[in-house]
Amino acid sequence: MKGELSVTGTAQSIEGPLLTLRRNVNAGLNEAVDIVSDDGRERLGRIVSLDRDAMVVEVLETTAGLELASVRVRMRGEPLMFQLGRGLLGRVLDGVGRPADGGPPVAAEVERRIDGTPINPAERALPRDFIETGVSSIDLMNSLVRGQKLPVFSGGGLPHDRLAIEIATNARLRSGEGGQFAIVFAGIGVSHDTAAAFREAMEETGALGHTVMFLNLASDSSTQRILTPRYALTAAEYLAFDCGYDVLVVMTEMTNYCEALREVSASHGEIPSRKGYPGYLYSDLATLYERAGCLEGRAGTVTQVPILTMPADDISHPIPDLTGYITEGQIVLDRELDHKGVYPPVGVLPSLSRLMDKGTGEGFTHADHTSLAHQLFASYAKAQRTRVLASVVGRSGLTEIDRRYLDFADRFEERFVTQEGRRTLEESMDAGWEVLRVLPAGELMRLSAEQIARNIDVAAPDAAQSMAAPGSVS
Repeated sequence: MKGELSVTGTAQSIEGPLLTLRRNVNAGLNEAVDIVSDDGRERLGRIVSLDRDAMVVEVLETTAGLELASVRVRMRGEPLMFQLGRGLLGRVLDGVGRPADGGPPVAAEVERRIDGTPINPAERALPRDFIETGVSSIDLMNSLVRGQKLPVFSGGGLPHDRLAIEIATNARLRSGEGGQFAIVFAGIGVSHDTAAAFREAMEETGALGHTVMFLNLASDSSTQRILTPRYALTAAEYLAFDCGYDVLVVMTEMTNYCEALREVSASHGEIPSRKGYPGYLYSDLATLYERAGCLEGRAGTVTQVPILTMPADDISHPIPDLTGYITEGQIVLDRELDHKGVYPPVGVLPSLSRLMDKGTGEGFTHADHTSLAHQLFASYAKAQRTRVLASVVGRSGLTEIDRRYLDFADRFEERFVTQEGRRTLEESMDAGWEVLRVLPAGELMRLSAEQIARNIDVAAPDAAQSMAAPGSVS
């Protein structure tokens, strides 16, 4: 450590995670410190406020047991750093990068600041190439592209943890042009049971071998929670730009991060903004999300799938609202679908991937991919409008075509959105073609005659009838 300096007897007060010291040494903002108690226990901290007479240290662990008269603070003379090496893969770490799996510390090859190095925008390359998650409603309808940041907007009680595990264990690159694939999984403010479930799932599927997990528990300090995604993204950048991996970062869940940021901001006495969150919430989230991407002439990429819950299912809440401004789309989980027993309950219509056209279609996935996705989206949108009409006039008051659309909506949710286990893109496309056979060919205006003949008319004459719901008109 650079320029270590210890001070004793300068502590003035302890309020929550904040330790106020009389300033009698030269120190810098965000400098890392070690707080040493009488029993020799060391706690990690950083300087978050300075003036001429005092400085405030944010303690990243509990402050229980610290005595003002005897506490000793050792200045490291540098910001918080993370020692990184290729041995990261296969490891489970706590929220600040320390081993949580009983293994030894990671053998360090380099040391990096956890807040990252600013990237020159001119060096960024356009995200391209498809990442297959194994989830049909994402892969076919809202495709994830290598180098993209695509959040999942969920709600309390929805199965976003299960979805996070499945994405982390099933995601892969289809293109042979990419390098090795790795996962960085960050659990932020999760319960002990959830953390154990995450770890067990990664071990049982064998995915832990190409994964590094950061698990910040709900019982950990809120100040530590703010650092967990920064440690995770520092590891991702090292694996991507130093080791050449294509890295997928799954962070769940960002609402816990934002709540911790609000709590710490309030303890600092900062003036709150919307719903009590600090006014710098947008720029703070941007410092995390903008660490995804590709660099010109550099092997490796960082792709992000942050997961957050919308308080009261409100998509206009500051957390999803600001996240949507920074990222390239969103995957929205739907409570009504969840009540129907649909898993994963992805609401296709409010979901969006703004970079989908950069990594799909001929040369990336399949020549029919984009057309099929557009047709499914258009047909489902019309079917939802028909459902509203049916709620007023009843099914018997609808035309034959309208009843076909009602059948299509049911089959789309039951046979396409709903799935058990992983699906390849080809299997997802097959499911998409199958549900479209409920509709007459004249309604498939987003598809060419050749696509219809090749993928839909190949069905037996009674295929559409067998797909229709009982009592429907064929």
